Amino acid sequence: MTLRKHLAVALGVVTLLAAEAAIAVAQPAGPSPAERLRQDTEAIHALGVSGVQARVIAPDGRQSVATSGTADLNTGRPVPADGYFRMASTSKTMVATVVLQLEAEGTLSLDDTVDHWLPGVVPGDDDPRITLRQLLQHRSGIHDDLPGYTTPEEYYQQRHDVYSPEQLVARAMAQAPDSRPGWEYSNTGYILLDMIIQKATGHPAHQEIEDRILRPLGLDRTRWMGTSPALPQPHAQAYQLFGPGSEVDVTDQIPVDYENLSWVTTTQDENDFFRALLTGRLLPARQLAEMKRTLPVSEDLQKLWPGGRYGLGLVERPLKCGGTYWSHEGGDGGYITLNGVTDDGRRSAVVSMSEARGDSEEHILEQENAASALIDHALCAGSPNTP
Repeated sequence: MTLRKHLAVALGVVTLLAAEAAIAVAQPAGPSPAERLRQDTEAIHALGVSGVQARVIAPDGRQSVATSGTADLNTGRPVPADGYFRMASTSKTMVATVVLQLEAEGTLSLDDTVDHWLPGVVPGDDDPRITLRQLLQHRSGIHDDLPGYTTPEEYYQQRHDVYSPEQLVARAMAQAPDSRPGWEYSNTGYILLDMIIQKATGHPAHQEIEDRILRPLGLDRTRWMGTSPALPQPHAQAYQLFGPGSEVDVTDQIPVDYENLSWVTTTQDENDFFRALLTGRLLPARQLAEMKRTLPVSEDLQKLWPGGRYGLGLVERPLKCGGTYWSHEGGDGGYITLNGVTDDGRRSAVVSMSEARGDSEEHILEQENAASALIDHALCAGSPNTP
C-alpha cells in the first residue's frame, strides 16, 4: 500500500469513528438505574397505589432506593424507605429452605409422605401418599379453603379471628381434592409443611426459621408477629381497594394463617435473604439445585407470571434482557411485594406496595405488571440487552 493510500484509509477510519461518536452524542443516554427505579415507583403510584418503596442492590453492593406516594392517606406522611411490611407468601421460600436443610441433615426425605409425619391428617380422597416434594411444589391437589374477606364489612367482622393450623387444614380436608396430576397453588400445603417441621424438630417452624436463617444472616428486621394485629414502626398503612369509593385501611388485622403469614420484613432484609439463598449460603449445592427444578405454573398464574415456573418454594421468571431470575412474591393484608434475584445472586430487587387494588382483574394485572416491570428493569440494568 502506498503512503497516500495508507493515509486515505486512516483518514477514512478517523472520519467513521468521528461520525459514530457524533451519533452517540446526539442520542441521549437512557435514565440511570436510580432514575429508572424512581420512575418505576412513580408509575406504580400513578395507578392509584397509595404507597410504594423499592430497593435494588447491584453486584458491587451499591444500593438504589426509591419511594412514591404516601404512607398514610389521612396525614400525607411520606413512605419510609426502610418501612416494615407483611411478608405474606414470600415466607414460603423460608419454609422450603428449612425443609431442604432438614433433608440435607437426614432428618427427613422429600419423598416422605404427609401421612408418615402426620398420620390421619390427610384422610380419605386426599391421597395419603402425597409427598413433601409435592407439597413444596404445589402438586398435592389439596384444596384451599382459607377464610377471607371480600367486603369492608367482612374485614371489620373477621380481622381479629384466629385459626389454628389444624383448623385450617380441617377446612381444606372437608373439600374434595383438586384434580391431579397438575399444578395448583395451595396455601394449605405449606400449613402442612409447617406442621411437619414442628413434628420433625420439636420446634415451631417460625423458631426453626429464626435459628437457621434469620440469626445466621443477621436479618434482625424480619420478625414473626404471631397473633399480633400490628406491625413494628416505621411502616406505611396498608389499604385495600374494594371498589370505586371504597378504599379501606386494613393494617389492623391478624393474618388468617398466622403461623405461616405473620412475618414482617423490610426491603433490605428481603434482598439479603434472596441473595444469601442463591449464592449457596443457606443450602448445600444439591438441595439448592432441587429447589431450582421447576414446572410451569397454572394457566391462571401465567396471567400474572408470564412464562413463570415453580420449583420448591421458589419461582423462576424470564427476564426481557435474557435469562431468568428467582423470586417469590407475597400479598396479604393490603401489602403486595415482588422481588427478584439473578441466578448468580449478585443483583437483587424488592418492591413493596402498601395497597392491594384487588377489586377487578384489570386492576390486579395493572399493579402486577407495573411491579414486574420494575423488577425486570432493575435486574437488567447494565445488560447490553436492557429494554
